[in-house]
Amino acid sequence: MNVLELRDVHRTHGTGDTAVHALRGLSLQVRPGELIAVMGPSGSGKSTLLNLAGGLDRPTRGEVRVEGRVLAELSHRGLAEARRRGIGYVFQAFNLLPSLTAVENVALPLELDGVSVRKARREALRSLADLELTHLADRFPDQMSGGQQQRVAIARALVGPRRLVLADEPTGALDSETGEAVLRLLRTRVDAGAAGVLVTHEARHAAWADRVIFLRDGVVVDSSGPLAQPEQLLAVPGAGA
Repeated sequence: MNVLELRDVHRTHGTGDTAVHALRGLSLQVRPGELIAVMGPSGSGKSTLLNLAGGLDRPTRGEVRVEGRVLAELSHRGLAEARRRGIGYVFQAFNLLPSLTAVENVALPLELDGVSVRKARREALRSLADLELTHLADRFPDQMSGGQQQRVAIARALVGPRRLVLADEPTGALDSETGEAVLRLLRTRVDAGAAGVLVTHEARHAAWADRVIFLRDGVVVDSSGPLAQPEQLLAVPGAGA
């Protein structure tokens, strides 16, 4: 079974002459153990795709399924449960809670799902250790750099048995060495059986993916397998316009 499936998905914001068609009939399947990179210019629909896949938005038309469940058919409680248990989301804006320490931020989804505080902290520390952040466990977000906050946000997205990991430019605030480490960790999680969707502007980051799709004006204009030379994706006609 596909972990993520979008079936003829449209997303329109507004109505009439001011309507913005963010996605126009997009279909996509992501299997367990598969990492998909999504590329395209600003306004092409990349973030809209992630928001729909993560249940943060609903399609105007079409279906979004995660592990066979149609997200639009879930109750508010069921959707919240699906996001806590099955979906890890790395936001561009970090979205860390300022009143919680790094380890508390990472442990929060587990605690909300009924995991004991002790076990949740243990899992959170393990996730922080994967990103070499154990020394920041008891710091608050305003005591960390932007890059450190981004890595804490990634640790939170990967903690626990997440089956779908959605990452929106996860290396944007990181230096190249740390960014590569984050992508390696994402790749490891996917190889262990999760499904991953990575939005990126960097062709070298897309090279970590099993498949790359290129969006333009809400439509898939190119799809490719693993990139031996990632710069080839940038040669898609019209991609630089």
